[in-house]
Amino acid sequence: MNDPLAVLQRIRQSQPRVQPRPGEYCELCTESIGETHGHLVDLEIRNLMCACRGCYLLFTSDGAGGRRYRAVPDRYLAFTDLRLSQAQWDSLQIPVSVAFFFLNSTLEQVAAFYPGPAGATESLLPLGTWDEIVDANPALATLAPDVEAFLVRADRESGGAECFLVPIDACYELVGHLRLLWKGFDGGREAHAALDAFFAGVRERAR
Repeated sequence: MNDPLAVLQRIRQSQPRVQPRPGEYCELCTESIGETHGHLVDLEIRNLMCACRGCYLLFTSDGAGGRRYRAVPDRYLAFTDLRLSQAQWDSLQIPVSVAFFFLNSTLEQVAAFYPGPAGATESLLPLGTWDEIVDANPALATLAPDVEAFLVRADRESGGAECFLVPIDACYELVGHLRLLWKGFDGGREAHAALDAFFAGVRERAR
């Protein structure tokens, strides 16, 4: 089987050297792409990259991208039976009701992020509760490192939480959208409406 990175190099060499316009091209080979397209995670700089179908498929196999690229899958799962107590959520010390967690393979630890007016904010607090949550919910062990996230929306009034496994790019899309709408301490009415719409879409895809 050909090395995907070598294939990518040949694609680049065969492409005409034109300057593409931002947002309309594959960031690997400069092929034009539509609004709906796949993404890759660049593990070296911890960045999402837009990819055409061909480049995306090069990195869908485990280990195909070596230590550099990983394709973001499109898997959505609802954890309807997942147990996340109010005490466990409070122990994570996340100041808003929404957060996502993913395994950073470079650091070999779970990172937690939550949305805010500045975008995605990383929780630098201890995350010892994570192991406890996974022990009680073994399905979380299937989370693909770097490219899938555990997304939680806690309801402080009821003490419950909605929990999903989603592609990591969906989380950053949500964070970017909320950043544009955020007002005040808790985000404001528009941000909450956007959050409701986002989770409605996640529920639909996770069925």
